[in-house]
Parts: sequence; C-alpha cells; structure tokens
Amino acid sequence: MTSDFQRLRVPRAGSESFHVNSRALAFALSDFWSWSTSDLVSNATRGKLAEFIVSRAIGITGQPVRDEWAPCDLLTDDGIRIEVKSAAYVQSWHQKAHSPIVFSIRRTRKWDPDTNHSTKEQLRTADVYVFALLAHLDKASIDPLDVSQWQFFVLPTFQLDERKRSQSSITLKSLRTLAGDGVSFEVLAASVASASERQKENRANSALEPTRPS
Repeated sequence: MTSDFQRLRVPRAGSESFHVNSRALAFALSDFWSWSTSDLVSNATRGKLAEFIVSRAIGITGQPVRDEWAPCDLLTDDGIRIEVKSAAYVQSWHQKAHSPIVFSIRRTRKWDPDTNHSTKEQLRTADVYVFALLAHLDKASIDPLDVSQWQFFVLPTFQLDERKRSQSSITLKSLRTLAGDGVSFEVLAASVASASERQKENRANSALEPTRPS
C-alpha cells in the first residue's frame, strides 16, 4: 500500500472545513456527511451502516476507515474475514407492502487497488457471512441507530458454497434453515467467532480428504 493511498484513508473528524487554498469556507465535512448520508434507511447507506454496526459489535480496531475495494467488508483484529449483507422490510420510498427479504450471496471478482487488477475467478473470499436484517416493521418508528431493531444471521462461508439451491441469492426462509433464528447485537461477536471456528474445521477436514483420481 503506497503512502499516498494511506494518506487518503486517514480517519477524519468531520470538523475539517472546505476551503479555497488556505481560506476556510463556512461549511465543513460534517455538513457533507449530514447532507449525503442522513437517510439511514436508503439501500446504499443502510449497507454501509450495517458494516459499521457489525464492526463495532465484534470490536474491530485495526480498520479505522471503510475500504470500499477490499476483498471482504471487514477484517477482525485476529484475522477473520467477514462479508456483511443487509436487507430491510421498510424502505425510504412509498410501499404498499413490506419488501421481501432476499440477500445477495453472489461470488465476485475481487479488485486490488494497489495493482488495479481483478481476480480471474469469481470467489467468496470471506470466512464468515453476516446477514444484517433491519427487522423493524413500522416506518413511523424505524430507527436504524437502535441496534435492537436489527437481527443478525451468521454463517461460515462453506455452508453457502455447499448449498444445492441458488448460489446468487438466499431468502430469509432459507437463511433461517441454515443459521437458525437471528441473534442480537450483544451476542453477534460470539456468533462470528463460532462460525469462524466451523469454517476453520471445515477447511482442515477438506485438506485431509484424499484426492479422487480423475
């Protein structure tokens, strides 16, 4: 990672002023944040918010700035790679009914910003998937900052790889079949740790299996 790249990823406080050369203008970075991301229910912002909530639940300290182009959404301090997917019943726009809950689990080609190259294969590079559902049903009282309104479903990646059904998406019903009932913010860290251990065990067992002759 180059020094210029590191400089661009230094966490900002929000108080930094826009300026003309060295002359400060009357609006700050926090004004931009307020203008651009205050609608926390919108799909694009909700996805980033879900990543942030998960990162705080599991106590990540070594990833101070979101890396949009990283091979996975989150990397824990002890090296667990996590992919976060989000969905919600309530949307910002007018709805006649709640949205059906479907999460994308599509394999992707990962891009490396240091080399500007993508992988040739479509892969799932995470160890663990966290499916974050903003489960609140009432638009008048929905509050994505209230973590009690979220449910989290945690799976080791091998369970998605072994699915016999769609490899591009998963419904909430199918997810519950694999992961059980959703867990709360308070126990999410333990659920991620458990899923990571199951992923490690599966990888170790797969390495021990004899190779079948072609």
